[in-house]
Amino acid sequence: MTTVGLIGLGAMGSGMAASLRRAGHSVQVFDVRREVAAAFAQDGGTAHDTLASLGAACDVIVSVVVNAAQTESVLFGDGTTPGCAASMKPGSVFVMCSTVDPNWSVALEARLEAMGLRYVDAPISGGAAKAASGQMTMMTAGKPEAYALAEPFLNAMAAKVYKLGDSAGAGSKVKIINQLLAGVHIAAAAEAMALGLREGVDAAALYEVITNSAGNSWMFENRMAHVLAADYTPLSAVDIFVKDLGIVLDMARASKFPLPLSSTAHQMFMQASTAGFAKEDDSAVIKIFPGIELPKGKA
Repeated sequence: MTTVGLIGLGAMGSGMAASLRRAGHSVQVFDVRREVAAAFAQDGGTAHDTLASLGAACDVIVSVVVNAAQTESVLFGDGTTPGCAASMKPGSVFVMCSTVDPNWSVALEARLEAMGLRYVDAPISGGAAKAASGQMTMMTAGKPEAYALAEPFLNAMAAKVYKLGDSAGAGSKVKIINQLLAGVHIAAAAEAMALGLREGVDAAALYEVITNSAGNSWMFENRMAHVLAADYTPLSAVDIFVKDLGIVLDMARASKFPLPLSSTAHQMFMQASTAGFAKEDDSAVIKIFPGIELPKGKA
């Protein structure tokens, strides 16, 4: 029986692990917060105290950490604590769900192949609620033998699993393009709401009209609801888009491809981050606009 492990029980990873368990899999988990892993395992599954232990126990490992640096640490250790790669059995599969530079993902596949391990480039989208319900999207690329082991688990975690290529990189490229649109749409939504507030338009009325008109977007509808509620709890933080739009621009810069809207949106998130809103919800990018009074939410 193929055994699955998941690393990183954050907003997305906890829902993904729950989806795997709901599908009938015995899920092995690791999180740097041991109490979080232990709490998950109380309802079924196994919590590991070390990455090396998890690596030895699993045929497929799904990594849901923030970025490439954390993925490197998860796999190869941090200089003091071993990662999972050294203890993984030959032929095991590492599924990488972070948003990263596609070239880094390509290089990672080669590094793992040299160790006798398989790899699926599998960034995710959809947010915490869809992760928890097994309804998120996965943008994947990998060799057929990697899919052969990993596919049942991918299907348990996501409503849509797109196969975009037979080697790493394609999944990450598509995710980066998705993040381009997500970041630009949030920035545009914030700018539009800010202009409405500056001009004295009732914020709730503006939201109602736009969400029923041609100017609406999923990001306007979702993120401006956070602004109306004055709730900047970080479901996805400002600094996520500082990182992700930075990767977008790096990818385009390498091929000398102009991205004027992405550049502007990136600067807006950078401004919000340095103004003290780095860890707030990404809708807090609206706070960079001067001379507006933001909604205060319900008392």
